[in-house]
Amino acid sequence: MPDGLPDSRETGRLFALAQVGMEMAAPIVVGLLIDQNFETGPWGVAVGAVVGLVGGLWHLVVLARRFDEMEPPRSSGGAR
Repeated sequence: MPDGLPDSRETGRLFALAQVGMEMAAPIVVGLLIDQNFETGPWGVAVGAVVGLVGGLWHLVVLARRFDEMEPPRSSGGAR
């Protein structure tokens, strides 16, 4: 691969992490829109924040497990 071009596997990991960030922020925006349209006070944002946090963390754990499975085993490096 030429110098300067990112590894496609690493790029995929970065996009997956960006998706987790969007999954955490999107429910807050939806809650804000619900609060504005239905005058429900801070409850839409509060519920959206909880849903976004729980869903984002769950997806982050799933991704971490998947990344660990894809990672090749490393040698200890201590034995010579």
